[in-house]
Amino acid sequence: MRILFDTNIILDVLLNRKKFVEISSNLVGMVESKKIEGYLCATTIATLDYLIVKAVNRKQANIEIKKLLTIFNIAEVNSIVLELSVNSAFGDFEDAVQYYSGECCKVEGLVTRNTKDYKNTNLPIYTPDELCGIVTINQHGKA
Repeated sequence: MRILFDTNIILDVLLNRKKFVEISSNLVGMVESKKIEGYLCATTIATLDYLIVKAVNRKQANIEIKKLLTIFNIAEVNSIVLELSVNSAFGDFEDAVQYYSGECCKVEGLVTRNTKDYKNTNLPIYTPDELCGIVTINQHGKA
């Protein structure tokens, strides 16, 4: 299952956000164990680097970004993605860029805690709990 991860899911793990870290860590673990083919938007990497440097330091940011690059595939951002995004009905440009980068690289869905930001889309939008449930059911051959 090819899934694009919203930036907030990765931040849950990297910033140890107490309310969300367990489920988000489980999803990242599913990418590491190849149960999910995980994708990050190229802009997510830049955003994460900026936020980790602010929260911790440059050295830790480099460590975390290198780790993410070994675990996840990167959905590119090119002129097509940007044109689709700027001409879309999305209220938030960053969400549009993430969405269209995933759509252009043929992911099968997007996982986010902010499902309301992704209304009227062609791709399925999953909460972390929903995606964990789907992957678990698929792993046990019941779906």
